[in-house]
This record gives sequence, C-alpha cells and structure tokens, in this order.
Amino acid sequence: MTVGSNLVTNLFLKMKNESLSSLKDDDIINKIRDSGNTKYFEVLYKRYYPKVLDKCYGLTKNRSIAKELAEDIFSKTYEKLNTFKHLSSFSSWLYSLTYNHCIDYLREKKKLHYPSWNRENEIPEIIDETDESVDSINYENFLVVLELIHTEEKALLLMKYQDNLSIKQISTALRISEDATKMRLKRARSRVIYTYTQKFLVTQN
Repeated sequence: MTVGSNLVTNLFLKMKNESLSSLKDDDIINKIRDSGNTKYFEVLYKRYYPKVLDKCYGLTKNRSIAKELAEDIFSKTYEKLNTFKHLSSFSSWLYSLTYNHCIDYLREKKKLHYPSWNRENEIPEIIDETDESVDSINYENFLVVLELIHTEEKALLLMKYQDNLSIKQISTALRISEDATKMRLKRARSRVIYTYTQKFLVTQN
C-alpha cells in the first residue's frame, strides 16, 4: 500500500470518527442495538467517561476506586442498554446508574448506613428553608458544606440540582420510595442551611 493510499484511508477514518462523534446519544444507541458493534458504544464512553469519573471521585474521594467504579458503571451500562426506554435523556439514565453503583459500593464497603447516621446527627428541626436562604450561600462555602453532610444527602442534592434527575430516578438510584426521597431531599436542604449557619455564621459571632 502506498503512502498516498494510507493518507486517503486515514482521512476516511477521521471523517467517519468525526461523523460518529456528531451523532446524538439516541442515534448512537439505536446503532448499537441494530448492529451490536461496540465501536458505537466507544463514542458514548469517550463522551461521558470524564463526567462519570468525576461523580465517582466526588463521592469516594479516592482516585483509584473512582476509576474502578467508572469502568464497572460503563460495563453495567452496556449490559443494561436494552432496558433504556428513552423516557429521559441517556445522560440522566447514565448518571442515575452512576449514583446507584457508587452508593451501593459505599453502603457495602464503608458501612454508611444513612438512617443510623441521621439519628446520630440530628438537626434541631426540619428548617422551613426558602430558595433565598440556599442561594445566599456562596459556591465555595457550599462545596465545604457538602463534604460535611452524609454522602447520600450529598448525592441526593447533586442528583436533583446538578443533574436534574426526577424524584423517581433519584428514588431508584437510592433504592428508597419516592416519599422517602422527598423527605430526605427536604432534610438535606435543611442540613445544608444548618451546617452552613453553624460553620460560617455562628463562628463569626
């Protein structure tokens, strides 16, 4: 094969890869289902791996464990792809699987039993918080507070406000009822306000 033919081949491969990367998630998923070719899944992998890895690290605070969990999540995602019903975006579905897998890992390995932790770390009451009181917390302080609350509360807040997952998706990820999800979400918001007040306001007085 000549240098010229190699160049042409490489150009065609580049064009093909560029055309694949421009496809929407749903189109890629349809191609995977129609052909069974894993090269299409590689597009989704490259597109979402950094975000999934970041979420795993944010919950585990361990880079090597986060990488293992991220690889496991994509293996699970490929295996479960036929169950994706297009009722939400692929990214929402993937992030739900991500939180589910990470929380399951933490519950098993770290023994993070939320009900017990919640009883041991009671807040005076469920604060009747407003959006204004949450919005008044600057971003840097909010990140500090997130590390001071239970991992499941942190995950719940990230699912709801960062990834815009529905209550149903969150309840599925945490394996709890939708009513319990709503109550935990309210408690998590309250705990953020309470923890912020105790750490950043009370100490200043």
